[in-house]
Amino acid sequence: MAPNVNPASSAPVPRNIAWLRVVTLAVAAFIFNTTEFVPVGLLSDIASSFQMETAQAGIMLTIYAWVVALTSLPFMLLTNQVERRRLLIAIFILFIASHVLSWLAWNFVVLIISRIGIAFSHAIFWSITASLAIRMAPHGKRAQALSLIATGTALAMVLGLPLGRMIGQYFGWRDTFLLIGIVAFLTLLCVIKLLPPLPSEHSGSLKSLPILFRRPALVSIYILTVVVVTAHYTAYSYIEPFVINVAGQSASTATLLLLVLGGAGIIGSLIFSKLGNLHASGLVSSAIALLAACLLLLLLSSDSVTNMMILSLFWGMAMMIIGLGMQVKVLSLAPDATDVAMSLFSGIFNIGIGAGALLGNQISLHLSMSWIGYMGAIPAIAALIWSVVVFRRWPVPAPEQPQTN
Repeated sequence: MAPNVNPASSAPVPRNIAWLRVVTLAVAAFIFNTTEFVPVGLLSDIASSFQMETAQAGIMLTIYAWVVALTSLPFMLLTNQVERRRLLIAIFILFIASHVLSWLAWNFVVLIISRIGIAFSHAIFWSITASLAIRMAPHGKRAQALSLIATGTALAMVLGLPLGRMIGQYFGWRDTFLLIGIVAFLTLLCVIKLLPPLPSEHSGSLKSLPILFRRPALVSIYILTVVVVTAHYTAYSYIEPFVINVAGQSASTATLLLLVLGGAGIIGSLIFSKLGNLHASGLVSSAIALLAACLLLLLLSSDSVTNMMILSLFWGMAMMIIGLGMQVKVLSLAPDATDVAMSLFSGIFNIGIGAGALLGNQISLHLSMSWIGYMGAIPAIAALIWSVVVFRRWPVPAPEQPQTN
C-alpha cells in the first residue's frame, strides 16, 4: 500500500492524518454550504423582522449568489500564487467576521453587506477546495475524497439548514448566523493545526481562460450547469413559504421536508460514489429527468405531507447526483488548470442559483408562488435535452477509475 505524501515536503503522511485533513475540508464545505442555504429556511423570519414581504427578502439569495459568480474567477486569479493554507486562514477570518456582522445587522442593508462579505470568502473557498481535497487524499482515493467533500455539502442540507431553521425559530435568525460563525472559528483552529503548507499547484492563470473556453465539452458542461441549477433554485429558494402559504402546512412540516430533501442528498452521494466512475453521464441525465418530474409534480403533491416527503426524497437525490456529476466532469476536462476551471464552475453554479432565486421571486410577486414548480420545470426539461446531446457527443471519463490499495 503506497503511503500518502506530504504535498510540501515529500515526507510520508499516515493515512489517518491524510483523511483528517480531507475531513477538515469536508467540515468547511458543510459550513460554507450551510450559510449559503440557511436563509432558504429563515426567509419568513428575516422578512418579518424587517417588516418586508418574504419574496422581497428573497432578493438576498440572488445578491449572494451573483456576488459569488462575479468574484470567483477574479479572486482566484488574484490569489493564484498564494500559499493555500495561508489563503484558507484568511478566508475563514473574513467568513467569521461577516457572520458576526450578520448577527448584529440592525437593518436589511447591513445584513446584505454582511452576506456580501461571506460571499467573497465563499467565492475563493470553492475555487480551491476540490483540488486541495485531491492533493491531500490518501493514495488512490481521489474520488472518495471528492465524495467526502460532497457529503459535507449534503450534510449542510440534511443538518445545517434544518438545524439553522430550528435555531432561528426558537432563538431568532440572528443566533443561527452567530452559531455558524462559532463553528467556523473551531474549524479554523483545525485548519491551523492539521493542514501543512500547500504551495499553489496547477491553479492556472488568466492565460488558461482562452484554452479552457476552446474546449467545447467543458463549455457545454458549464451551460448545462447554469440551466439545471436555475431550474432547481426557481422552486427550492421559496420552498419554505411554498409549504406554509401554498400547501397550507405548518412551519414544523417545512422543517421536516427540508430535512428529508437534504438527507436524500446523502443517498445521492452514495449512489454516485458507487456508480459515478463508470456511469456518470447516464446518472446525471437520469437525475435531471427526475428533477424535472419532481418540479412538475410539486403543486400536485402539495395536498399531502406524505406525497411531498416522497417528492423531496427523489428531488434531493437528483440534485446531489447532478452536482457531483458536473464537478467530476469539470475536473476531468481541465486537469491542467483545476482552480480556474473550478472557480468558473462555482461562479456559473451561482449564476444559476441567483437566476433561479430571482425567477422564483418574480413568479411569486407577479404570478403566484404556486407556479414555481411548473416554471422551474421548463429549464429542467431543456437541461435534460441538452445533457443527452452533450454526453453523446463528448463522453467524459471520470477523473479517476477505481483503484485497489
